[in-house]
Order: sequence, then C-alpha cells, then structure tokens
Amino acid sequence: MPAYKKNKKYFLALEATATHDKEISCGNCNACCCRLEVLLFTDTSVPEHFIEFNNRGDMSMARLDDGWCSALDRNTQLCTIYAQRPEICSDLEMGGYECMAERAENL
Repeated sequence: MPAYKKNKKYFLALEATATHDKEISCGNCNACCCRLEVLLFTDTSVPEHFIEFNNRGDMSMARLDDGWCSALDRNTQLCTIYAQRPEICSDLEMGGYECMAERAENL
C-alpha cells in the first residue's frame, strides 16, 4: 500500500513542502493556522485574557469551544492581537509548507 494511503497527514505535509504559494495573503488565507494549539513558552505580550493555563501551569493561547483561537476575529478571519501575537505565530510563514499543510488538512 502506498505511504500516502497509510498516512494521509504525512502525505499532505510532503506534498505541501514542495509548494510555496505566494498568492496566500491575510485577506484570503482562511486562518487555518488559528485552529492549531499554540503553547507559550516564554514571556509574551499576549493580553492575559487570551491565555489559558493547564493543570500543570503551562500557558497556551485560549481556544473557543469549537477549537478556534480566541484572538481570531471570526468575521474578518484576522488576528485581533496581530502586533502582540505569539512568536510561534509570527514565525509561521504564510504560504509556506506548514501553512499549506494546514490548508490541505482543513479546507
């Protein structure tokens, strides 16, 4: 059986690494990355009401009941704390392989 049938997520990530879509922008990205869990490992400028703590005291971006990041404006699909967003969010390259893998999984 081909590897892509055994592990669809792995295949999608491999397929996405070969592509960099420069046509993706804040206006058309569908905020797929805003469904990912975002752990906060260092001091952050994220406003406190967007931070959750688990039972071990680990910090993460708060998520809504449906799994979306609580900092996402659902009407515009834009980050409401863009200038204060976590470093991991700013490091994710729009249209890069991680972005494309999430889009392939969620669209």
